Amino acid sequence: MSEQVDSKRVESGKTNRVQIFDTTLRDGGQTAGITFSAEDKIRIAERLASFGVDYIEGGWPGASPKDDRFFELARERDWRHSKLVAFGSTARPGDKPSRDPGLKKLVASGADAACIFGKAWDLHVTKALGITLEENLDLVRGSVRYLKRHFEQVFFDAEHFFDGYAANHDYALAVLDAAHEAGADALVLCDTNGGSLPYATGAMVREVVARYPDKIIGIHTHNDSEVAVANSLIAVKNGAKQVQGTINGIGERCGNANLTSIIPCLVLKMGLDCGVDRERLTELKGLSDFVNEMANRLPWRHQPFVGLNSFAHKGGIHVSAVRKLSRLYEHIPPEAVGNQQRITVSDQAGRSNVLVLAAKTGFGLKLDGSDPAVAELVAEVKSLEDQGFAFEAAEASFHLMLLRAKGKLQHFFTLEGFRVIDEKRGDDGAPQAEATVMLRVGKKFAHTASLGNGPVNAMDKALRAALQDFYPSLKEFRLVDYKVRVLSTSQATEAPVRVLIESTDGERKWTTVGVSTNIIDASYQALLDAIEYKLMLDEVRP
Repeated sequence: MSEQVDSKRVESGKTNRVQIFDTTLRDGGQTAGITFSAEDKIRIAERLASFGVDYIEGGWPGASPKDDRFFELARERDWRHSKLVAFGSTARPGDKPSRDPGLKKLVASGADAACIFGKAWDLHVTKALGITLEENLDLVRGSVRYLKRHFEQVFFDAEHFFDGYAANHDYALAVLDAAHEAGADALVLCDTNGGSLPYATGAMVREVVARYPDKIIGIHTHNDSEVAVANSLIAVKNGAKQVQGTINGIGERCGNANLTSIIPCLVLKMGLDCGVDRERLTELKGLSDFVNEMANRLPWRHQPFVGLNSFAHKGGIHVSAVRKLSRLYEHIPPEAVGNQQRITVSDQAGRSNVLVLAAKTGFGLKLDGSDPAVAELVAEVKSLEDQGFAFEAAEASFHLMLLRAKGKLQHFFTLEGFRVIDEKRGDDGAPQAEATVMLRVGKKFAHTASLGNGPVNAMDKALRAALQDFYPSLKEFRLVDYKVRVLSTSQATEAPVRVLIESTDGERKWTTVGVSTNIIDASYQALLDAIEYKLMLDEVRP
């Protein structure tokens, strides 16, 4: 189904209602390289609640002081719709559920609901737990029954269900029967190892849904086979009414099912109500970016729906088409998920790319297809990209080219010369970098020298020291990222390099590019563009 879904279908009754169960704070927090503080988790939980997910799994009470602190902080929550879930396991073997310390901590957590996992694969029961199959069923039954005396809602995660179903069909279903008999509000089928494929997942979910027509069946998938989203959607197609996943698909190993892909698919493509209406869906990219920020994680630029390049167009034919009708090369309107169309420029660019980018520079450029500057720019871009420049990643440098082509680029200073010295004495000595810069602003000269942490940093500091008296706004200017790429491996150390520099003034970010066989010269080109772009943005005059 296309994105043009009748809104009445989305808003009608509960027949199509799918619950969203977010486990970013628990499963997502187990991602290698990601650590959330208790305060981070509260901030993310508040954002998830504002977005409108049904359930927010906060963590495992008792597992760490951080999780305990989170649940204490969460007692002050005031969520209109979302419910806080505490996670844990069935009682330990040999212990009655009413005496199990883990289950008691779930009860004392202050959460609205509990979710516990139990073994659904006979191999795990006998090898990992070291108990009989019947004893495991008793643990599942007793643990759910105990928690139901304390929580209005209890969810049961059937761990390794799909592997268990394939190995011992009857026993995997017997585990679900035990949780069902004890009163679990949802039976969640977990692809814990992430090895199931959609055709098998759909068939198994369909059988379970038919077996428990009065019960919510959930799906919890991992992405080890790169099909966690597909498995989740096929599960919903076959009757699952709860989807568990994480924002941006973070999680152990290869991650969990990605809710930033699943939610728009449910709403825009399957026409289902998942508690997130079309208005809130426009907050999806902001939510994705926020979680990445809290995780101290660089966003995946090609992430579907919310990535920087999700709706980027590079080929001239594509750009020409989307200027007429965006649906020709976009499966949904970017604005539906809070994203935006992005036109890049490269050796595959045409006039359409230049015209679109000119309109977006913010410098008031007005071009049309008959303008000679357009044809010149297209030719120049193709020539420079052949030399190794990459303007799709450095739009600020391209904007300066546009201004130059139209005779509107203000030159704020002229370089007379620079020298960079990088010195190291002895194998154990720390290298020392010094840059000297001489430049002219109008009729005045500036001559400065600076030490730096490497030659590029030294040159950056020397340039800014020379210019700040003339342009005080450069005090706000700084580099936030610096990338170097060798463009020809066959030429070894003689190869040209491309330098990309990302800069900010605290409010805006922009990227510039330089190419040379000399890494210092390439860095200077990118740095020069970065400074000139900043000064053009500020409309500074000497």
